[in-house]
Amino acid sequence: MQLIFLQLHAVDKAATAPGLFGSGNVNNDILIIALIVVMSVVLVAAVVVLRAMRVMLRLTMPHVIEDEQAATARAKASRRARRAAWWNKLMGLRPLAEEKDLIIDHAYDGIKELDNPVPAWFNGLFYASVVFAVVYLCVYHVFGWGPNQDQEYEREMAKAEEARQEWLAQAANNIDENSVTVDARPETIASGQVIYTQNCAACHGNAGEGGIGPNLTDDYWLHGGSIQDVFKTIKYGVLDKGMVPWEQSLTPAQIAEVSNYILSLRGTDPPNAKEPQGEKVEYTPAHDTKGVETARVGDGDRSVI
Repeated sequence: MQLIFLQLHAVDKAATAPGLFGSGNVNNDILIIALIVVMSVVLVAAVVVLRAMRVMLRLTMPHVIEDEQAATARAKASRRARRAAWWNKLMGLRPLAEEKDLIIDHAYDGIKELDNPVPAWFNGLFYASVVFAVVYLCVYHVFGWGPNQDQEYEREMAKAEEARQEWLAQAANNIDENSVTVDARPETIASGQVIYTQNCAACHGNAGEGGIGPNLTDDYWLHGGSIQDVFKTIKYGVLDKGMVPWEQSLTPAQIAEVSNYILSLRGTDPPNAKEPQGEKVEYTPAHDTKGVETARVGDGDRSVI
């Protein structure tokens, strides 16, 4: 019974659905189509009749056609003359026949001078520049509606600084374990300390003395003591030792900051320090031209601090 009701409902909707022209009535749609066809036929017939009458007029009264063509030619010539007069007026041109009216009374060595008027376009440009100067003065210097040069400079410098900060943020987040370098600037160490306190102190102690995790202030490292090794350990973690990967929680820039802070803890000897773990890393100071210390592990040297 329910199926029959649904089918009847669908048929009813199809019967009442809008037709091609959205009227919902087939007879109205047919009437509209018929009107369109009739109007098109009438328009075509009118064009054909008009062309036929013009052919008959050309055969029976050719002088009417000639007069019409002459009137059209005169109208075109009049329009060309008006355009030429307007152009001459705009450019300040005068016909040669009026040259005698422009001659100035005085002469120099038989050379006479013409008193040519200033072109209209030049006068228009001059007056427009005066109006522009007045408007500019009022807008930028009298009422202060627009920014002056100093304000525009400050605004552009602010935009440039914002763009620079965005670029620096993007560049900082392009760091990885291969490109990270030591950054001992105080602001970097301070930022790294905040990250360390929030995320690392629970396992490694507030001063890096160790706890659940190893001591970070001695010369012994389980997974390498270079800046690249520390960055890699923080980024990927050591799951079998309980060290979680932080690459999903911290940005590369933040990992670099906390890595530099951890290296700054070396040799601080905090109280209650955990016993050394891992392999000892020997640090030799300043062997390169930049004064960068290197960590000697076995036979290899790696930049550390």
